[in-house]
Amino acid sequence: MPNNKELKNKYDAIIVGSGGTGLTAALQARKLGLNVVILEKNEKTGGNTSRASSGMNASESLVQLQEGIIDNNRDFYEETLKGGGLLNDRAMLKYFVNHSALAISWLMKYGVNLTDLTITGGMSKKRAHRPGSMEPVGFYLTSRLTTQVKKAGVDIFTSAKVSKLLQDKNGRVNGVEVETEDGVKTIKAKAVLLATGGFGASKDIIKKYRPDLVDYKTTNQPGATGDGLKLAENVGAQLIQMNFIQVHPTADTDNPHVYLIGEGLRGEGAILVNKAGERFVNELSTRKIVSNAITDLHEDGAYLIFDYGVRAHFAAVEFYDQIGLVVHGDSLDQLAEKIGVDPYNLNETVSNWNKAVETHKDKAFGRTTGMDRLLDRGPYFAIHIHPAIHYTMGGIHIDTDTEVLDTNGNVIKGLYAAGEASGGLHGNNRIGGNSIAETVIFGRQAGIQMTKYARTIK
Repeated sequence: MPNNKELKNKYDAIIVGSGGTGLTAALQARKLGLNVVILEKNEKTGGNTSRASSGMNASESLVQLQEGIIDNNRDFYEETLKGGGLLNDRAMLKYFVNHSALAISWLMKYGVNLTDLTITGGMSKKRAHRPGSMEPVGFYLTSRLTTQVKKAGVDIFTSAKVSKLLQDKNGRVNGVEVETEDGVKTIKAKAVLLATGGFGASKDIIKKYRPDLVDYKTTNQPGATGDGLKLAENVGAQLIQMNFIQVHPTADTDNPHVYLIGEGLRGEGAILVNKAGERFVNELSTRKIVSNAITDLHEDGAYLIFDYGVRAHFAAVEFYDQIGLVVHGDSLDQLAEKIGVDPYNLNETVSNWNKAVETHKDKAFGRTTGMDRLLDRGPYFAIHIHPAIHYTMGGIHIDTDTEVLDTNGNVIKGLYAAGEASGGLHGNNRIGGNSIAETVIFGRQAGIQMTKYARTIK
């Protein structure tokens, strides 16, 4: 709990969770005149969002045009739909795509400037917007939004776990019970938003819906235990697509703390090799395809290979190196020796890859993106990776206004959900760069819709 602040008994809106969704919703609702509080169970703000490293997808953005990239919403829609196995909620996806460029511009108004572009798997154009410094997008976004939210006069209480949603006699959600360091408190509100993230760190829920994944490590922060889903279910909300759990292909799982190795590294030109020193997949296929290809090697993971030129375009490598995840080699031979792969094959693989980049034709695996630079600038680098649980596509059933639906498809008045806590947008596979976009696009929508609803309540 912050110093010199007391949790009031009543607010216009309560936001549960302080990742990208919660912070965005709070800022938007506050700017529209609501008295807002954020309740965060962890000791600090940011949630899973602060761990995101690649970018925020958007089409038809001013940033793209500035870079000479002519994109269109239709392609973004179709590629995301294809990536999700055609199982995405079409109305949500349409809203998402059509409001993506606006979200980039809205962030800039608050000093969150995503002015550099990269590409992620399953996309045909550079849509992943990131800071010009190329630093990881998640912490950049959450740290700046936290500052803006506080500046706007929103109270944020950490170590405050919401344990129950309250309802009036008509079933309208009108408050919460929250566990604080001073005991359990009851807080009333006109609207409540569940922005609690997914359940990627919940062994129990994963075991229930996907027992085959229960032994996988996770890239999620320990608080991603599906709390919001449980709260919503207890007031009759419907959960959908709960078996759709995404395994991210490139995570360092050799250490007690699992580190996600951002997809943007492959977007900037890194390749994957097996123990023989050979490529085995189109590195920028969807996460599902790449993860399965690595698992099917049965070789204790694989290696990301890149050079100084790629490293210079993906700032997160500096962090990976600082914590000891990056192997260095002055030459490819030296790198191969250090990671235990065949040096002749690795040289041959890189040579063939460079020819593919020059001709822009990857005859081996049909890769068409992330081919902007040769791997020819030493020193060379490798990161040992494994697939790990990364994202939960399923969650609380909502409509495009972020209103929560019950098991009969009716709106539960006063209750909203957005971000990874909600389900339906991504289908059975999330495209890299779409989660940050979802937090901002639907976080804003939640802030707008909660305000609209709150204004109707005396």
